[in-house]
Amino acid sequence: MNKKLEEVLEKKVEPVIDEAMKKYLGVRISEIKNDISDKILNSPLLGIEIDYSLEFKESKKKFKEKFIEKQLFFHHGNISEVAKVIDVDRRSIHRLVNKSTAKKIREYMFKPYFLKQQEVENIIEDVLDNYKSLIKDEKLEKLYKATHDISTEITNSIPNEDITLKDAEQIFEKKYLLHWLDKLGYDLSETSNKVGIRYETLIRKMKKLEIELKFDPSTIKYSDE
Repeated sequence: MNKKLEEVLEKKVEPVIDEAMKKYLGVRISEIKNDISDKILNSPLLGIEIDYSLEFKESKKKFKEKFIEKQLFFHHGNISEVAKVIDVDRRSIHRLVNKSTAKKIREYMFKPYFLKQQEVENIIEDVLDNYKSLIKDEKLEKLYKATHDISTEITNSIPNEDITLKDAEQIFEKKYLLHWLDKLGYDLSETSNKVGIRYETLIRKMKKLEIELKFDPSTIKYSDE
């Protein structure tokens, strides 16, 4: 994401989170603030889950469909406007978004602000879920009840962010591959088989996406010769 959003997070969003924690928890927990900020910083993926159960190509196709659907909601179903923003031609959008989805968008046409606010609220709740065992139930419950107001204040500070489909795909690829690399201990052969791409393709994508190769030296097998 750009420097503008990073500055907004530091100067406006993080103080809101700090004050909310002080008010409802009695203390400021930097880990919670950092987790929420990190998720907001990756805003192109807000509200769009990556399906790790699918192989790489199928998951990427599903991601592209959801990404374009979200952009259509944000831009009131205006296909020409979305095509310009995400830098693709109109035909590509028609291929990826089926008629029933396009109809649903036209019928319900949620406001962009509402979608952003809901996404921020979901982020806050997801982060709080990770700290349930560390925070007293009654205090955490108060903070949960305030997430709508907190997310509204945060959303008012977040600038509108447009991103091309190409950039969104790169974010998807890095998150998807890092998920499986971490899960499989950076075993490249096992990872390539799991995600359904060739070993050489995985290496090339890791290099392009600047994913560092990690390994445990203790796992290296030496010949007895």
